[in-house]
Amino acid sequence: MEIWINPACSKCRSAVRLLDAEGADYTVRRYLEDVPSPDEIRAVLDRLGLEPWDITRTQEADAKELGLGEWPRDADARERWIAALAGHPKLIQRPIITAEDGTAVVARTDEAVRDALGR
Repeated sequence: MEIWINPACSKCRSAVRLLDAEGADYTVRRYLEDVPSPDEIRAVLDRLGLEPWDITRTQEADAKELGLGEWPRDADARERWIAALAGHPKLIQRPIITAEDGTAVVARTDEAVRDALGR
């Protein structure tokens, strides 16, 4: 199990505390420092069952500067979105937990963290 976090994020810190409280075996990826490649982002999206725009923090300043609100959300634009996430990792929603069964969750709630633990 791996969790992608930004240590400055309260939801990330809460998820890590819950994983620790549950005695989970996991690794931490500080994705702002260890930036995921486009291939890694594609793999996580597949595990999440989501599209890149579904995990994009569209209210961030970088998103507004890029004009993401105007970008199409379709198959033709998918790679453009993935490139934006790889180039601006702050735009990636967090925390993301990759579970042992090959799935992943955006773990912004205790319930989502527990869901990942049960997989």
